[in-house]
Amino acid sequence: MGLRVLLIEDDETIAEPLAEGLAHFGLAVDHVTTGTEGLRAPYGDVVLLDLGLPDMDGIDVCRGIREVSDVPIVILSARGEEADRVLGLELGADDYLAKPFSVRELVARVRAVTRRTRRAQETPAPASPAPLSSPPAAPTAPAPAGAPGHDPGPLAVDRRTRQVWVGESQVPLTPKEFDLLALLTEDPGAVYSRQQILDRVWDPFYEGPTKTLDVHVASLRRKLGHPAWIQTLRGVGFRLAVHSGPDGPA
Repeated sequence: MGLRVLLIEDDETIAEPLAEGLAHFGLAVDHVTTGTEGLRAPYGDVVLLDLGLPDMDGIDVCRGIREVSDVPIVILSARGEEADRVLGLELGADDYLAKPFSVRELVARVRAVTRRTRRAQETPAPASPAPLSSPPAAPTAPAPAGAPGHDPGPLAVDRRTRQVWVGESQVPLTPKEFDLLALLTEDPGAVYSRQQILDRVWDPFYEGPTKTLDVHVASLRRKLGHPAWIQTLRGVGFRLAVHSGPDGPA
């Protein structure tokens, strides 16, 4: 069965030829022209989202979809500034194409993001998560008032349900944040280069801003409640810290 695409694009001069081009490559297209319609329509296998919509900002549509669904989202926009790209990716979009673009490239990216989603869904995992380790001790001065404590509890990642806990608290993550954390937990303590992470979590042919990786790492650190969970090796990459307890590394 071919892929079904939800196209959220208000410009008919773009939407009509784009829908025809996608159909030529075997994709079924449902087209809506507003963000409100996009949030209510069936998402299909992938959402193609324009940012310049008449009733609401496409960034808000991206956020709204991501709150209720893990469907892959590809942003299509004439707003090609890095800030827009990074914000869209941070909010959960899987890819970003600046207009103008070729239909062939778009189809390749659609197939890439859906392949990644299906691989993630098919990956076998244990029925229940096992704690990976306790968080590392703070290496410097005490945290400011209101900051998370130094020992929030062990980290547990359940790939089957795509849920994460720190201690007894569940941590809500975007799909990309979960995929990044799941990769680092495959081999705790091992260093993953930036290119390895982009290849595995994004795509071997990913050509978007590499800064999005730093954005996702920073967001993960904040949500996990302890910045030292994910360590940066300058010029090399990232790794998940492995510690025997709050007093220091194993």
